[in-house]
Amino acid sequence: MKRLLMILAGAAGLICGSTVLSAQQKLSLEDCRRMALESNVELKQAQTRIEMAGYDRKIALANYFPNISATGAYLHNNQDIALINNDMSAKLSGLGTTVGDKLNTTLQSLQQAIISNPALAQEFMSSPMWQLVMSQLGQTDIAGTIGALGQEIDKSFHVDIENMFVGAISLQQPIFMGGKIIAANKIAALAEELSKSKYDISQRQLISEVDKSYWQIVSIAAKERTAETYADLLHKMERDAQIAADEGVYTGSDVLQVKVKANEADMLLNKAKNGLSLAKMLLCKQIGLPLDSDILLSDELSEEVSRPVLPTDKSMDEVFAARPEIKSLEIAGKIYDNKVKVVRADMLPHVALTVNYVVSNPNPYNGFNKEWGGMLNAGLMVNIPIFHGFEHLNKTRKAKAEATLYKLQLQDAKEMVTLQVSQLQKQQKEALDKLNMAESALTSAEENMRQASIGFEEGVITTNVALAAQSAWLKAKSDVIDAGIELQINTLALRQAQGAAY
Repeated sequence: MKRLLMILAGAAGLICGSTVLSAQQKLSLEDCRRMALESNVELKQAQTRIEMAGYDRKIALANYFPNISATGAYLHNNQDIALINNDMSAKLSGLGTTVGDKLNTTLQSLQQAIISNPALAQEFMSSPMWQLVMSQLGQTDIAGTIGALGQEIDKSFHVDIENMFVGAISLQQPIFMGGKIIAANKIAALAEELSKSKYDISQRQLISEVDKSYWQIVSIAAKERTAETYADLLHKMERDAQIAADEGVYTGSDVLQVKVKANEADMLLNKAKNGLSLAKMLLCKQIGLPLDSDILLSDELSEEVSRPVLPTDKSMDEVFAARPEIKSLEIAGKIYDNKVKVVRADMLPHVALTVNYVVSNPNPYNGFNKEWGGMLNAGLMVNIPIFHGFEHLNKTRKAKAEATLYKLQLQDAKEMVTLQVSQLQKQQKEALDKLNMAESALTSAEENMRQASIGFEEGVITTNVALAAQSAWLKAKSDVIDAGIELQINTLALRQAQGAAY
């Protein structure tokens, strides 16, 4: 019956264990990188900056095309425009009266002249033509006709602009802007490329942080297993020492020494578990998972830290071409070279073609009648800067100084990259040598601990010697883990220093 209960309990334990494992999320290094890239807010911001730079490039491209605009306006005026003065207006308004008076005076004088000559008077008076002319003059309102004509002429000289409507369609096409448009388009294209380069820098920094967190967890997990093995060994040794002390082989002091070491091993194991939990929380934050997520890394349960594939040597020219930091500085230098051209363009003549079609009501092209009328005009505009306190000259010199500054920064960055690659190559060799020596020391420490454990069980080796052998094994095992993780991180750093994306 007891055996049956033990079997059932074991089966239940296996079921529970499988349930826990199924709830865990197993992640590889590539999974962590991908999740971090998908969830990182800074990378999303960098992607948005690339999109904004693309719009800036399109905005700069628009300067090659003509600028066409339409304008409309309405004006209300409380006075009309008078093209003649008031005196002349009064003369035109009274033109009929003036002409009529003069005409009557002339006719009266003519009649008087005819009457004063009886022979001439009898001839004119008896003439049918004279009678017809006098009859027509008597029936025609000459003064009224001329007066109406004068008033109409006067009215035409007073333009009705109480309600004015104006519209215009304008076209402006730059012909020569001193090279500013070409340089501005180059700057916009380079700025977009610079945004992409900065995105690559942020991406690689994020991947570097995720890789370090990943291998940190692998390191702590390996040390946790080592601490657990170490604690199990000490607890077994504690039991053996207690049995030996009961038989009189060891003293109570020996048992106490082992017990103290066993307690230290338990504390070390607890510290490793806490460290592993915190390290996983950090990785969860970096890859966009809840901090309390239960994750299991692909390399976490490996008995040994895997050795990375060492990167091949590259020439510094290849490294410079692959490093986004160097590329960013090169692009920035080109941007400031073009900024010099933009500033210099302000000292050169600007030529533009302009075409306008203007309509208005009243129509100024037909006596300001209440109708729509328009005209088309075209021409060239030339702007030649002459003098403004050497402003543009000093701006050009400043832009040249900024371009020189970025060239110096580029030179310094290349020297720093060369130093970084050389340093990481040496560190990689040192880490590889350290790992080989640590593995050799671990082999010796394992053999030493095996012999010490056998000797302790047989009572031929003292407690101090056995404890020292186990402590030496723990240190050697930790050194192997540290050396393996150091080689992994160093290899990743060297690959990134050589320009590799991953």
